[in-house]
Amino acid sequence: MTSSSASAKDKPAENAKGADGAKEEASPKIDEKNSSTVIHPHAAAASVPDFVPLVKAVKPAVVSVSATIKDPGQEEGDGPSIQMGPPQGGMVPFGFPFPFMMPGMPMQQQPHSVEAKGSGFLISADGYVVTNFHVVSGATKVSITLDNGRSYPAKIIGKDSKTDVALLKIKPDAALPYLELGESEELNPGQWIVAVGDPYGLGGTVTAGIVSAMGRDLHSGAYNDFIQLDAPINRGNSGGPLLTLNGKVAGMNAMILSPNGGGSIGIGFAIPSDTVSSVVKQLRKTGHVVRGYLGVAGQDLTPALAEAMGVKSKSPTLPAEGALVASVTTSSPAEKAGIKSGDVIVSVDGKAVKNAHDLAVKISSLPPKTKASISVIRENKNLDLSVVTGDLGADGKGADEGNANSGKIGLPGLSSLNPHIRQEIGVDENVQGVAVMEVAPNSVAFRAGIRPGDVLLAVNNHPVTTPKAVSSFISQSLAGKKPILFQILRDGQHLYMAINGDAQADEELPSDDGQG
Repeated sequence: MTSSSASAKDKPAENAKGADGAKEEASPKIDEKNSSTVIHPHAAAASVPDFVPLVKAVKPAVVSVSATIKDPGQEEGDGPSIQMGPPQGGMVPFGFPFPFMMPGMPMQQQPHSVEAKGSGFLISADGYVVTNFHVVSGATKVSITLDNGRSYPAKIIGKDSKTDVALLKIKPDAALPYLELGESEELNPGQWIVAVGDPYGLGGTVTAGIVSAMGRDLHSGAYNDFIQLDAPINRGNSGGPLLTLNGKVAGMNAMILSPNGGGSIGIGFAIPSDTVSSVVKQLRKTGHVVRGYLGVAGQDLTPALAEAMGVKSKSPTLPAEGALVASVTTSSPAEKAGIKSGDVIVSVDGKAVKNAHDLAVKISSLPPKTKASISVIRENKNLDLSVVTGDLGADGKGADEGNANSGKIGLPGLSSLNPHIRQEIGVDENVQGVAVMEVAPNSVAFRAGIRPGDVLLAVNNHPVTTPKAVSSFISQSLAGKKPILFQILRDGQHLYMAINGDAQADEELPSDDGQG
């Protein structure tokens, strides 16, 4: 697609005068041709693209997503309250409206269900739609409205809370226009981008801006690095596409930084299209996501550590890149490959590793049983090692047997607190418990207020350290139809939550099997 542009030909004014009208003294001459430090802003002429052809081409493939969400606190009065609206300040995922959990607040009377509004985009002519996980999380019914106003019920094909990606499917009467996922690695700061979505439920809206930064770590999980952008995006833009000027999807809009809990201040974040593409392929094929596992605890390189480890920066103005291996898990793929504590991992399959978070992103994006080349620096020497990735679900999460009973109440994903999980959810080494990695939407556990990232410290006043122990105590309560009491650690706060003993497995989300 071709867009017209206008070049800026303005040059610095000659013989500039000062405020008093006197001619300013000439600056010392610099040998610009032979200088490597002189920056020439006018060398790259500014251009203002014509966005009209692009918008006309892509807008029909952008949709509005409506999700009916049952109030988690409606039936279980001992769960945390729901505040309709964002917390004061901080990162805001912008489905509209979206319930934010506010533990410790007094219970407020809420409607039986709320409707979340978000955006999405078609990726196939037969009706596959991509949106954010948080837009449809806990939904009992989802519908898609096309740009032409037609609405369809949607089926949730799969969703991944760790990357905030969900895949939906509608059954259209005819082939639909769709967008192609591009390669986000080709994006650069300063590049023009266009965001399309449905902010505040107003209908299709377009905003433009530039890429502010790449690879932002927002500490929202080990599997995402974000594109930062300055295009104005607001609540309801969640799940909408971030497009390059060639009409390809560079990312999916996900959240904004909003100090006062309001709208956009020009700091937005999108999930890279490379991440979206990888997740969607798995969701479309199996309905769930598996991730590669290495088995190391990594840390970032400080200048002092980099010097001590013999890692040099590519530029005197940039920090050294790499992930320092703090520890290696016994019998892990890393140990089998010969990776040792004190190694600095500098690349995976030839792609540079910037820091510990970047290493986690790169490894998790590889399917289990993938043979990968790992380059390390050890004692000032470069080594190339070959590793076969493990399965993060089986190897990295300590997925013990015996989760069937916890699954009955909506806790199918529990994990022992191994070093990898502690790093992922930010739990200190002195904490003993079981990590909640997944909660089935609208299950009894979800309605009680249990969320991914929580740590179960005790069940029925019995301390727990394995998923099998949690499952055993749940089984005892279900058999006797007695309440199940959980002691939970969340963001450093201790909470108690309870579930009725007559909970049934069939109370989980119905929309996953079709229309809800």
